[in-house]
Amino acid sequence: MKPFIFVAATILLATTPARSQALVDPNKVAPEFREAAEKRRAEQLRQRECALKADLDKVLPRDRTAYLNHCLETMAAKQ
Repeated sequence: MKPFIFVAATILLATTPARSQALVDPNKVAPEFREAAEKRRAEQLRQRECALKADLDKVLPRDRTAYLNHCLETMAAKQ
């Protein structure tokens, strides 16, 4: 049993944690793709804002997708 625990601990320590997608930096993109990068960054910021609202409102995981879609639609309607 001890070798199994040692192997499991080694595997857990060797794996890297999953990270969320980084924000797009329009300044690090080629000039011809800068406009698309700026649009993508704006969308990412809207998604993060809605995700933060969902966390603050303590939305259940089963309802999170509907909540996020509604939040994004509301934000788009305001613009």
